[in-house]
Amino acid sequence: MHITILTTGSRGDIQPYLALGLGLRQAGHCVQVATHLPFEALVRNHGLAFAPVAGDMQALLSGEDGQKLLESGGNPIASIRQFAKAVETSMTAMLNDFWSACQHTDAIISSITTTAGYDIAEKLNIPFFLSSLLPITANSDFPFPTTPPGLRLGRVYNALTYPLIGQILWQTFRTSINRWRQSVLELPAVGLFSEPFRRMEQAQIPILYGYSTTVIPKPANWCDRHHVTGYWFLDAAPDFVPLADLVDFLAAGSLPICIGFGSMTGRDPATTTEIVLAALEQTGQRGILLSGWGGIGQMALPDTVFQLEAVPHDWLFPRVSAVVHHGGAGTTAAGLRAGVPAIVIPFFSDQPFWGDRLAKLGVAPQPIPKKTLTVERLTTALQAVTADRTMRSQAATIGEKIRAEDGVQVAVAAFHNALNLC
Repeated sequence: MHITILTTGSRGDIQPYLALGLGLRQAGHCVQVATHLPFEALVRNHGLAFAPVAGDMQALLSGEDGQKLLESGGNPIASIRQFAKAVETSMTAMLNDFWSACQHTDAIISSITTTAGYDIAEKLNIPFFLSSLLPITANSDFPFPTTPPGLRLGRVYNALTYPLIGQILWQTFRTSINRWRQSVLELPAVGLFSEPFRRMEQAQIPILYGYSTTVIPKPANWCDRHHVTGYWFLDAAPDFVPLADLVDFLAAGSLPICIGFGSMTGRDPATTTEIVLAALEQTGQRGILLSGWGGIGQMALPDTVFQLEAVPHDWLFPRVSAVVHHGGAGTTAAGLRAGVPAIVIPFFSDQPFWGDRLAKLGVAPQPIPKKTLTVERLTTALQAVTADRTMRSQAATIGEKIRAEDGVQVAVAAFHNALNLC
């Protein structure tokens, strides 16, 4: 079977789908990943077919619209509006690229950022699977992950946030989607209140959730179509060799703290770096700064701090005492798997949700929103993750449970069962 996986976003959004694609390929399928051009080498180096999709998250976040998106914080309406503005110029090209990528395919797996895959599957009359790295099916246990986690207004509120966010998303993109459905797919426009997630639920579309029930238990109202499989980890290559200087640094003293914010850029990376260095100094901790394209500034560092562009998380995280990160789904998963505590400094979208979830699990202090980050707050959090034995023990226990799971194989089995291929 020829399967096309549609996904967009940053590297943390793409990597889990490569892991899923590898699992499907090992099961005998031909797998193509359609995503942004900067990830072509990453996809092809893992032996998967690649189809280009317009857009570049790094370029987007580095621009003014991207900065405003990051600064929207925990306001879901502001985030949606700013995201729509940021992708406005590439929206039509992205939709057309999805359509081109899905020609001659037998089944489509779409992330929640590429729900137009459902329209394409409708046109081609082929099986469709929705997939997500965070919960998006309505339930009363917790609100939609992009809503402010501090608002605890009860089970009715929790359940209502799902159709509300779905409608806000749909009304934001409805005109563009319907114009494309009519002009390219030659399908009728979709109604005012027929947002994609609702349409998929009504059609009983299977959903593959790439996270662990150890972290978010499956809500009681979800059915057998909602598969919470466990995380989809893309491990470092077996022949991966870390920098000799990094190995020497790790061996030269106590376990360091790892600090990195993934794809999250900032207007003033130098100030963020100064806060991090000051907090490390005040707590007497060694540190590793992952600069990547997360905006950590370049400056002279003490001997107790090592800076590098990037390194596979599954190699590094088990070798540090804690991870300070932005709360992206991928980095959150990697830290949990390593069994080390975390400090989450969320910027926007679902990042506050993951920070709140880690705090509830007892593996992190309360998250520190990026806008409120100070030396004092980070120092207090660093003291907690290094000295709290209960937190460290809980992180180790959860890590053992997650390492015992095989989310990719569970997802592949669910895919086969839904299509009666087993």
